[in-house]
Amino acid sequence: MNFAVAWDSFYQQFIVKDGYKTVLNGLVTTIEIAVLGLIIGIILGTVLALIKVTPKNNVFVRILDVICTVYVGFFRGTPMVVQLLLGYYVLLPMLGITADAIVVAIIIFGLNSGAYVSEIMRAGIQSVDGGQLEAGRAVGLPYWTAMLKIVIPQSIKNILPTLGNEFIVLIKETSVVSFIAVTDITKAFRSIGDANYEYLVPYCMLALVYLVLVMIISWGIKIMERRFRRSERTA
Repeated sequence: MNFAVAWDSFYQQFIVKDGYKTVLNGLVTTIEIAVLGLIIGIILGTVLALIKVTPKNNVFVRILDVICTVYVGFFRGTPMVVQLLLGYYVLLPMLGITADAIVVAIIIFGLNSGAYVSEIMRAGIQSVDGGQLEAGRAVGLPYWTAMLKIVIPQSIKNILPTLGNEFIVLIKETSVVSFIAVTDITKAFRSIGDANYEYLVPYCMLALVYLVLVMIISWGIKIMERRFRRSERTA
């Protein structure tokens, strides 16, 4: 394959024919789905983790624990693309609901992330010294208040690198949202290649963009980790 020809084809589609606008919109969509999906995942995962670590002293908590186990098992045991297809093409039509594909993608990514974050958060909670919870209870804090104000903040510091990895996974997983007609960055570069059936440069540029995104996220996580360590030393 002649690289000069491939580059000229890419230049024509990307610059001359304003393909970069589609790429920028796709990049925004990719980041939007990953960020909002992670936020939903952290909130949902925290709730699930709290249920998993709560003492099973009554039937209601035991039922919730079973529901959480089934939920986590489904979303960790099936591919993201299958979840998207089931949600968009099966579940929504069955319920008679019409929703924007991007909204559906955000929700599915959030539900998927919640399953993984729940296990990450559960491990983080269990890594905190049990005496911290007991101390909170000793000064009169209710169980849930002690968990939310004492245990959860400490567990976040412990699991920050793993949460960063989850964000990186979500960024890369967005490449499958084109299955439900969402134009993310992968579909944007693919459309540039489809114009002249020249995929060498578009796909190389796509890989480069993903690599840069992952490097930026990793850099941001390292900065946050250093700040947490400094705050611990000065506390």
